[in-house]
Amino acid sequence: MNKRVDRLLQSGLFFFLIATVLLWAKSYLAFRFSFSLDLENTIQEYILALTPLGSILFFLSLSFIFPKAKRIKAFLTLYFIMSFVLFANVVYYRFFNDFITIPVLMQYKNFAQLGGSAKSLMSFTDLLFWIDVVALFVWARMKKGQLSLSVKKRTMGAIVATSLLAISLNLNLANEERSELLTRTFDRAMFVKLMGVYNFHLYDTVMTANTQSHRVFAESDELTEVRNYLSSQKDPKSENFGALEGKNVVLISMESLQNFAIDYKVNGKEVTPFLNDLIDDKNSVYFNNFYHNTGQGKTSDSEFLLANSLYPLPRGAVFTTNAGNEFNGTPEILKEKGYTSAVFHGNNDSFWNRDVMYPALGYDRFFSKKDYEVTPENSVNYGLKDIEFFEQSMPMIKSLEKPYYTKFITLTHHYPFVLNDEEDVMIDKTQTGDGTVDRYFQTARYMDEAFKKFFEDMKANGEYENTVFIMYGDHYGISENHNRAMSEIMGTEIRPFEHTQLQRVPLIIHSPGLEGKTVDTVGSQVDLKPTILNLLGVKNENDIQFGTDLLAKDREDLAILRDGSVITDKYVYDGESEKCYDKATGQEVEGSQCDSIAQKGQTELNLSDKLVYGDLLRFLEDEEEPLTNSPNKEK
Repeated sequence: MNKRVDRLLQSGLFFFLIATVLLWAKSYLAFRFSFSLDLENTIQEYILALTPLGSILFFLSLSFIFPKAKRIKAFLTLYFIMSFVLFANVVYYRFFNDFITIPVLMQYKNFAQLGGSAKSLMSFTDLLFWIDVVALFVWARMKKGQLSLSVKKRTMGAIVATSLLAISLNLNLANEERSELLTRTFDRAMFVKLMGVYNFHLYDTVMTANTQSHRVFAESDELTEVRNYLSSQKDPKSENFGALEGKNVVLISMESLQNFAIDYKVNGKEVTPFLNDLIDDKNSVYFNNFYHNTGQGKTSDSEFLLANSLYPLPRGAVFTTNAGNEFNGTPEILKEKGYTSAVFHGNNDSFWNRDVMYPALGYDRFFSKKDYEVTPENSVNYGLKDIEFFEQSMPMIKSLEKPYYTKFITLTHHYPFVLNDEEDVMIDKTQTGDGTVDRYFQTARYMDEAFKKFFEDMKANGEYENTVFIMYGDHYGISENHNRAMSEIMGTEIRPFEHTQLQRVPLIIHSPGLEGKTVDTVGSQVDLKPTILNLLGVKNENDIQFGTDLLAKDREDLAILRDGSVITDKYVYDGESEKCYDKATGQEVEGSQCDSIAQKGQTELNLSDKLVYGDLLRFLEDEEEPLTNSPNKEK
């Protein structure tokens, strides 16, 4: 009996099959319980169980290509790589509610600086992802010299054939569930649900190669297509052109601040008392239906949107994948009007490739971590605390030649939302039992206090009166992974409608002499560039931009999110679930009522992607005719 067991343990085929079953089971359990894939029916349950098998068999069978003496080592290497890919996606998904793509991997410089964020994403139970790996390595070690993957060619052929059959069956079933699966590149969750994470990475590799080659074959006719589309759109009239002409501009990126935090109270205390007062100020314009359009690039995407009025990419971040493109950024445009431009950020200048991207956008100066005094006492998580950041920035602001166009990127209110000093805690945690959500309000309160002190310092230093402050939330802070806790905070179930509405972020424009009001128009970050340029009285008729002035008369109420969701004054279309809702009531309505806005959203995203991937703005100088509906055009 022992001899039979020993022979079995030395059998290469048995080793291969056991390893396949272990990886298959581990992958299925991760798909089922680590990712929120929203299985809609029994067929999708079966597909989810099937998806890992074909790719596991195929990739592990690649070990047969190697000489017999090296097959076990090759097999274990492949097994380790597939396990690592699975584990990396699980950890990444916990915060970003998304899957790793090749463009994201190009942001490798960011990973070394994640600090507390990365640690908070890890769990003791993650060791379970590696038990099978250790067991197989021990097995191979114990049977070293005896264990071999020497199997008959007929057996190899049967394994490969089985893998191809499983992949083919998987693809057919996936196509029945979602006919446009391979063309809906923004819907990564749907792809992983129907094709698995391993096939997703294979697909992502092909897509990356395809997009990288796009620039080589791009032609100026493609730019004409984009221009023609923009010319055909509604041409809103600007009534505030030049209202703030000649003023300094201070942009403040409010890290991870979503609109639900405005006016929210914890145990009777306001989370954002200063912002609440600023919104009510007679010189403030507040937009309460303003959405972020960011994708995987998060803060860098919001910066890209702000500077260019183009949409971010469906995969990765323009800051890292296309920093060599030709752009027509707001800083570059304002430079021609005598503005000095600068960015202030208490983190490393290479984070998000900013040291390369900022010059491409036309910024004159980048005050980064090396320009500040950063110590363990005045920093937390990603870097310099916000209060200290603004205080140390004041001499730098005063050194700039006026008028200036500046941007401040805050850090403290960043996932995992931690404060390391008791005196920084100004409000209680909520009690949902979800640490991320409960801490969110404490760091938001701290950031709000930093804004208050900054405004006081600007007034004390004589920089306030001739300045316009534009404060905007850069992206969401709480992902779908925290829907249970958020349902307690919001007092309602978080359906696709509520999730889309949670993508609203605050936008406040404040300046002495500005007529204050609350604006209900639906807009998004892509609209910031034309809004700013119009307020400053800057015409830029030959520019390409997808946004329109948020203060323009008769502008179209529209926000197109990177996941394909579209919001108007009447409807909310959720791009992932493809459900249509009445915006006023929140009730689901017939999907056909959202068909036109869904199509418009996809058209704009595709055209913007084409423009970025093909670096089409390099052809702009070759064209002479101005864009007829330029949102910056003076009326």
